[in-house]
Amino acid sequence: MFSKRFTLSILLMCFMGILFVACSPAADEPAAPVDTTDAVDVPAEQVVDDSDDCTSPDVFCVGLVTDVGSVDDRSFNQSAWEGALLAQTELGARVSFIETADARDYATNIALFAEDGYDVIVTVGFGLGEATNEAAEMYPDIMFIGVDQFQVDTIPNIAGLIFPEDIAGFLGGALAGLLTESNIIAAVLGTDLVPPVVAFKEGFENGARFVNPDIQIISTFHPGGLDVAFTDPEWGASTAAQAIGLGADFVFGAGGNTGNGALVEVAGYDGVYCLGVDTDQWFTVPAAQPCLVSSAMKLITPGVFELIQAAQDGNFPGGNFVGEVGLAPFHDFEDQIPDEVKDRLAEIDAGLRDGSIPTGYNP
Repeated sequence: MFSKRFTLSILLMCFMGILFVACSPAADEPAAPVDTTDAVDVPAEQVVDDSDDCTSPDVFCVGLVTDVGSVDDRSFNQSAWEGALLAQTELGARVSFIETADARDYATNIALFAEDGYDVIVTVGFGLGEATNEAAEMYPDIMFIGVDQFQVDTIPNIAGLIFPEDIAGFLGGALAGLLTESNIIAAVLGTDLVPPVVAFKEGFENGARFVNPDIQIISTFHPGGLDVAFTDPEWGASTAAQAIGLGADFVFGAGGNTGNGALVEVAGYDGVYCLGVDTDQWFTVPAAQPCLVSSAMKLITPGVFELIQAAQDGNFPGGNFVGEVGLAPFHDFEDQIPDEVKDRLAEIDAGLRDGSIPTGYNP
């Protein structure tokens, strides 16, 4: 069973947020951003108590392997790690992480936890999918959580934590289409080799066109592969600057630290909005606050926690587990967003949830 404190927090998020699973509000209720003010701080360094033996049945161990990049990337990896930290505080789990420096190390990093007897291994990102599936076959007694890893075939000890990114992107695009004055918006994106990034892009573009059919959209994928596409803030910044030079007054940054670079760049311009991704980046990228009107969120933290708890309780669901999405709060922009924009977003929210408004994304 879930802890009372966690259950209460989820109920609060359902009340306040734009959610798209079982806890969605009624269609005639106004859309409201998700409250993320209780985000967990990420420690600068990993802390491991070597006195705990993960092979002991009395010790519940959770290991997390990041995608290429750091665990405190203020975006995707960090959101997953916060879910593990929540398991530490709520479930008494021993949690540890390994930061992947090179994609060739995926399997090796997973095996380090597996050989130490960890109960749950969380692997973060589409790129780790193959290595995670292979490890699950080698270690059938370990539960694996693959964030953004769609499971074609059900493997009992793997849960693919996936999200309808197209819905979050659609809402963000609708917001952009309603706020733009230049009628030009942009998206600075990680690689198109990662399906969730493509889903964010397609949703963003289609949401903008849904409310503003004549809008111009400048969408740019990073030209590199998985090893660099999400760790290049300089490219993100320069690409955002180019889009602003072409007239864009709203920029969506969706690509880890690459996208963060775009957000921080946009913050230096007057009259240009920016939209974050994955988590509420108001808290994780404070340098972007001058432009950050909202974020297209995947609620990775509660999704990771819920699956860890299911593993501890013996109710682990193999196959795909669909997490929740929503727009982050407007924060300092709350009073600047016209009521008619908020009402329009509420209508779109309702249509997306009841299926009357398709996102147009076909994976």
